[in-house]
Amino acid sequence: MPTELGEYLRACRARISAEQAGIPSSGHRRVPGLRREELATLAGVSSDYIVRLEQGRVKSASPAILSALARALNLRPDEEDYLRQCAAGADSAASRARSSAPRRQRVSPATQLLLDSLTGVPALVLGRRMDILAWNSLGAALITDFGRLPPERRNLIWLTFLDPDVRGLYARWDTVARECVAYLRMDAGRYPEDPELARLVGELSMKDADFRRWWSTHQVRAQHYGRKDFVHATAGELSLDFQVLDVRGTVDQTLLVYTAEPDSRSAQALAFLAGWAPAKQPAPQG
Repeated sequence: MPTELGEYLRACRARISAEQAGIPSSGHRRVPGLRREELATLAGVSSDYIVRLEQGRVKSASPAILSALARALNLRPDEEDYLRQCAAGADSAASRARSSAPRRQRVSPATQLLLDSLTGVPALVLGRRMDILAWNSLGAALITDFGRLPPERRNLIWLTFLDPDVRGLYARWDTVARECVAYLRMDAGRYPEDPELARLVGELSMKDADFRRWWSTHQVRAQHYGRKDFVHATAGELSLDFQVLDVRGTVDQTLLVYTAEPDSRSAQALAFLAGWAPAKQPAPQG
């Protein structure tokens, strides 16, 4: 029976060409990407082993083999991490231990106090599945009034795909949305049997064709930093850098902070939004 490990390996094989892997071209290929025997040669294993991995007939793979597969497939560090998570999940005992339903997440009073003190930058605390656990006033002013949403709708990827106002907020929606899918897929590697994640993926797959297509590609990405362009109804156009920081002493909680370059048009727009936010946004609610 196919497993996430097998599906991920097939997806990674399809994304890398023979030329990219250093294999001379041998004419027309019926399907894109590396053949199983080519991956086996590059990784130093048998073709039969690759077949059994992809068909879910191997319970576990050694760290050395996983490293060899990652090198052969030119995986980034976060992609290799996901490969290892999938391999760990292939062992049913490990999967049960790692996939038990996670407890409901809450932020500590100290973390909420930190958010409230960040008056000049939009900030959110994200949990598993990109759930929005807490926010500051400017974070709500930038994205949406989270306090008016029911708790089950306080999820960044759900809002990105299914809330028209949030969807229209991003100048390059398709780039942001693809990254969100890759972040969520990374989370699925840590909790492959999380029922709430399964419900979220099911709803998004049913309601949005783009999500359904991008989820099937098995792209993964760890959240670190980057830049997003916004078209805000009140503040206009903003180009903001973002950083994602671990909240120490917690499990699966990260602090997402947006900043603007000093003296830029975006910094002016953010300052305007900060002055507007307290009067327009209610106090954050956890």
